[in-house]
Amino acid sequence: MRTVLYARVSTLDKGQNPETQLRELREYCQRRGWTVEKEFVDVGVSGAKESRPQLDLLMKDAAKRRFDAVIVWRFDRFARSVSHLLRALETFRALGIEFVSYGEAIDTSSAVGKMTFTVLGAVAELERSILMERVNAGIRRAQAAGTHCGRPKGSGAAVIDLSAARVQMAAGASLRAVARSFAVSPSLLCKRLKEVAV
Repeated sequence: MRTVLYARVSTLDKGQNPETQLRELREYCQRRGWTVEKEFVDVGVSGAKESRPQLDLLMKDAAKRRFDAVIVWRFDRFARSVSHLLRALETFRALGIEFVSYGEAIDTSSAVGKMTFTVLGAVAELERSILMERVNAGIRRAQAAGTHCGRPKGSGAAVIDLSAARVQMAAGASLRAVARSFAVSPSLLCKRLKEVAV
């Protein structure tokens, strides 16, 4: 099994050293007869950030199927939240990549690991449903009080000159800068460009 290791420490002072995590992970892989292809280490990066340089590289390599399993020391070294963890696990599952958390003894290649993943997914789905119910209740309450919810009345669809947008981007302007010039979000501009391209 081709594996990669991921480790993270927030700071190198206060006795934190990624080698503490990596040494145990290497030994774990050696005991199982797995080959460590690469080690991704984020140093001085907060766990609250979903985007981290080495984690981003790991996810790019995952998309290219350059390994079969990801091994981490603990969930909190890898993911910033349960929802972040689940999104990553769903990505790995779709790519046929296993995930092992050494500290929690979770291995998605095992039956117990698959069950744990399923339970986590169910909890996250329940959390999303509860949140949606609260949002809808808040909208109903606001509407009952006479407050308009959604786009301002008469706003219609945003007008974007896609030809001009393409010219600006061809000249080197970023998507964000072009979107700002039309007073729309970058995601809306990207969506419109794709719709026309199709």
